[in-house]
Amino acid sequence: MTRNWSRKRHRILTTLLLSGFLMACSDSDREVAKPDVAAQPAASESVFEPTAMNGIGIEFILIPAGEFMMGCGKDDWACEEAEKPQHHVRINQPFYLGKYEVTQGEWEIVMRENPSKFKGDSNPVENVSWNDVQVFIQRLNEKEGTNKYRLPTEAEWEYAARAGTATAYHFGNDVANMGRYAWYDGNSSNHPHPVGQKLGNPWGLYDMHGNVWEWVADGYEDSYSSRNRPANPLSRVLRGGGWDANPWSLRSAFRRGGKPDSRSGFYGFRLAFSPGA
Repeated sequence: MTRNWSRKRHRILTTLLLSGFLMACSDSDREVAKPDVAAQPAASESVFEPTAMNGIGIEFILIPAGEFMMGCGKDDWACEEAEKPQHHVRINQPFYLGKYEVTQGEWEIVMRENPSKFKGDSNPVENVSWNDVQVFIQRLNEKEGTNKYRLPTEAEWEYAARAGTATAYHFGNDVANMGRYAWYDGNSSNHPHPVGQKLGNPWGLYDMHGNVWEWVADGYEDSYSSRNRPANPLSRVLRGGGWDANPWSLRSAFRRGGKPDSRSGFYGFRLAFSPGA
């Protein structure tokens, strides 16, 4: 009987190992890795498609839920007061973010006009204010019979731009590599360029550094220590730097404010939406 039980126990253990059960149990005791590399979507996010495209051809990438240190950190070489203090942020739900900045062709489909100074269907739309973007979002939602489209929050934007990294740029700290990833004052010839021509970040997002500054949802305050105050409606956050900016302004942590009615050939945006919205 003892021998039969030993054989039975052996078969049970073998079955569990083959099913991956024991592996899953052992993983639960492992130390959670720090977010210094691109995180993978959690199992609960696997029900969502990794990419999406809407009715006018805007492509989106699924950004996994996770956590990161927002703001200027020890690996950043040019901290500003507006980027401090660095603080922990948890993104509780996955969300979709535009693979590219919204283009002039996409804007024209919705708005029936093109305000951009540097014309080109594949160029990012620019010379649009934060208020203009709200009108675009409203009309796009009406066009598609939804209310899901929005600007990303500032935290979502930086989390997606970093893509699991903690360096000044998603590609590291070496400014010498900037030209492979961004249009900026060192290579833009003083104008924006078609989206997606440079290398993307680890999560497949393009032009997160450079090309045009990107409006996000939040009101701007001059320090994260002020983030618990009511949002400032007189100034909105711009992220990512643009074709006019130096490498210092293209860092993942860099932030600036602009009046919500301000238009500039430097200012554009990308869209976001939450799954199930």
